[in-house]
Amino acid sequence: MSGSRHTRTLLLADIRTLLGEPSVLVRPEQLRTYECDGLTNFRVVPTAVVLPTNAEQVQEIVRLCHRDGVPFVSRGSGTGLSGGALPVEGGIVISLARLNRILEVDIPNERVVVEPGVINLHVTQKVAPYGYFYAPDPSSQSVCTIGGNVAENAGGAHCLKYGFTTTHVLGLEVVLSDGSLVTLGGKAPDTSGYDLCGVFVGSEGTLGIATKVTLRIVRRPEVVQTMVAAFHSTDAAGEAVSRIIAAGIVPAAAEMMDRLSLQAAEAAVHAGYPNCECLLLVELDGVAIEVEVLVAQVKEICSACGAFETRLARSDAERAAMWKGRKAAFAAMGRVSPNYIVQDGVIPRTALSAVLREIERMSRDTGLRVANVFHAGDGNLHPLVLYDRRIEGQEHRAEHLAAEILKLCVRTGGSLTGEHGIGVEKRDFMPEMFAEPDLATMQRVRIAFDPQSLSNPGKVFPRPRLCAERPGPYEPHPLETAGVAELF
Repeated sequence: MSGSRHTRTLLLADIRTLLGEPSVLVRPEQLRTYECDGLTNFRVVPTAVVLPTNAEQVQEIVRLCHRDGVPFVSRGSGTGLSGGALPVEGGIVISLARLNRILEVDIPNERVVVEPGVINLHVTQKVAPYGYFYAPDPSSQSVCTIGGNVAENAGGAHCLKYGFTTTHVLGLEVVLSDGSLVTLGGKAPDTSGYDLCGVFVGSEGTLGIATKVTLRIVRRPEVVQTMVAAFHSTDAAGEAVSRIIAAGIVPAAAEMMDRLSLQAAEAAVHAGYPNCECLLLVELDGVAIEVEVLVAQVKEICSACGAFETRLARSDAERAAMWKGRKAAFAAMGRVSPNYIVQDGVIPRTALSAVLREIERMSRDTGLRVANVFHAGDGNLHPLVLYDRRIEGQEHRAEHLAAEILKLCVRTGGSLTGEHGIGVEKRDFMPEMFAEPDLATMQRVRIAFDPQSLSNPGKVFPRPRLCAERPGPYEPHPLETAGVAELF
């Protein structure tokens, strides 16, 4: 933390006065809870964790941090998988878990206003009685927060048809790094001027803290049909996905799971999947007669690509079981491996089969198993590199393999992330995708919002360190300390 011990003591004393003693966590056993997010490979213990209950308190905390030059990291449920909520050594964590109210439900205008600590699934549960739902649905939707979804531009299985978080955020109330409160966007579907709301969504907490979010909700379709198709190979399943999209069919979701991920999911939740090398889960929704035709077309395409079994969910319970297996796949990997790295990259759909074959080759060469479960419809891969950190050198090999998979995605015309974000895990790979002028332009945008780089520093932009090196005390990159005038 910047400043002397006396300065640190005064800062925490001021925050205690604002929030009350119980809302400022400083004991080691309390801080350990917040030392990492869902990416447990990186851990940093913060100086303190503070728990405000409203936007005004968030503002005042940020003002105090700005006064003393103290970096801060905002955090929701901590389910992120790229180290985006990793604390900064010497900084504080601002937990938004208590800002968890749904403030407004406006069905006629198809929007909901929420605080950032609201759980993703709770939005759909709130509007379901009116025949609506909130479309972005990450696998962690039962625990992840809207604020975290906004930070990472979360997607989910249904983003193929309905779009990512950015498609569903109309407006934001944001606390900037100096404590000022600004409104980006609004309640209308499209506002005039620069799309600063779009700039903020996906900025991974580096531009400020969202304290209020206006969301667009979607009317539930008349009919939803979910089916699974079993294949003898990932090649065949990948070809089926390409043909479905090429036929002009846009499923609500098109998910793929290989044998290893299927085994883990079956052991965890007993979804009743067919015994196969690769499973395709396709969901179609819309008007009843349209869905009936599309289901028949998808079945025909899958059979032509070698599917030896197709099964349509016959009830809501069976449909829920199909999705439960897919949603549980990441966590279920603990049943087949003591440790694993969840990766997130994007490739063109047409490259799906070739990339999966290359991942299989890389897996054989390194002697590490890779399970594949991903959003096949939009080419968003989630390979899981399995390893045992008790075996010397295996963790390093796993990190290297995960990095090589990311580079493969970029080489095939894809990107470093589809929905998990860059965080600390992928920041050193940014030059694989962006030239220095590109990164400098992004940095100019960042410091326009946060000139002192106090809001979630050290994330997204590459640092001068090896990928395997663990974070130490925060040291700003030269671009982060340059003045606004210098960069412009």
